[in-house]
Amino acid sequence: MQLSAAGLELLKQSEGFRSHIYNDVNGFPTIGYGHRLQPQEAYPAGITEAKAAGMLLADVREAEQAVSRLVKVALTQGQFDALVDFCFNLGARRLATSTLLKILNGGRYNDASEQLLRWDVAASAENAGLKARRQAEFNLWHRTASA
Repeated sequence: MQLSAAGLELLKQSEGFRSHIYNDVNGFPTIGYGHRLQPQEAYPAGITEAKAAGMLLADVREAEQAVSRLVKVALTQGQFDALVDFCFNLGARRLATSTLLKILNGGRYNDASEQLLRWDVAASAENAGLKARRQAEFNLWHRTASA
């Protein structure tokens, strides 16, 4: 399964594009569409949106693979998209150790979707941006195939 256009749009909208390095809400150096810099990466002159889009697709592939590896139950496209966005934002390790995943792999889809909404804290405080992102993931999760 791959991230749909709707899932990619949510991710791009949630991350926003920044051509120069900035520190994310948790203090990690980041660039483009939420690409966390690796120690060997440096972009003193910034990057173009096209370069950021390429980096995003590589980062998305990692999130898709993590979701496919960790989730043991069938998913709708909306559920997959929501989990890829979640994993992209928080990392595979957080998904792997989450109550959300345990509940989902137990087949309790609606309860799992409610767990998404609990992940709205950054730097020990509720974050309005994360709250909106989790709500958007929740909405994507419950999107019907024809929507």
